[in-house]
Amino acid sequence: MAFEALPERLAQVRAELARLAPQPVTIVAVTKGFGPGAIRAAMDAGLADIGENRVQEAVQKQDALKELTGVRWHLIGHLQRNKARVVAGRFDLVHSLDSLELARELDRRSTTPQRVLLQVNVAGEAQKSGCPPEQAPMLARQVAELEHLRLEGLMTLAPLTDDEDVQRRTFRDLRVLRDRIKKEEGVWLPTLSMGMSGDYAPAVLEGATVIRLGTALFGPRGGETP
Repeated sequence: MAFEALPERLAQVRAELARLAPQPVTIVAVTKGFGPGAIRAAMDAGLADIGENRVQEAVQKQDALKELTGVRWHLIGHLQRNKARVVAGRFDLVHSLDSLELARELDRRSTTPQRVLLQVNVAGEAQKSGCPPEQAPMLARQVAELEHLRLEGLMTLAPLTDDEDVQRRTFRDLRVLRDRIKKEEGVWLPTLSMGMSGDYAPAVLEGATVIRLGTALFGPRGGETP
């Protein structure tokens, strides 16, 4: 079958989490670039949280897998305002809210509570999405006041580097920012979505409650058999 190595890879990740993380950590299986077979394999392995980066690709997979029950869909990629109408009601958790304008549009398009995370560009990288850290406290309060959105936490991406000190500093800064938002704005955000295949270990050491894994579970993109 496809993805024969997935159960073993997942067992290795879970063993690493048990060693490193005192807090519960949710594994989101990132299936960007893979076909629906990757999602079926993840579900068979006990992974119900499925992450997609691109709205259109995710919608196509959702439509192709209508018979699957129990899938929890995560949108982890950048969300444009003109796609808010498509996203509303289709995803259990949107990780990439990064502006008040987008939040208001998603709120307007939602008829039921929509769980969201605020994406923060902690490292200030020009090529990455996310609100600046200094704007996050006020934005968190404003989003929390919207009728249909349920703000649950923060998300960030660390710089692409093998330097664990840089990775840990980025993740630590997000955790500190979360605590600052609670103190200054009275908004408690229990979820910290941070860490991917190459840096999830430093992330969980700094308090990640959600990690987003693609190649660590499925191998290189394009590895799915027909």
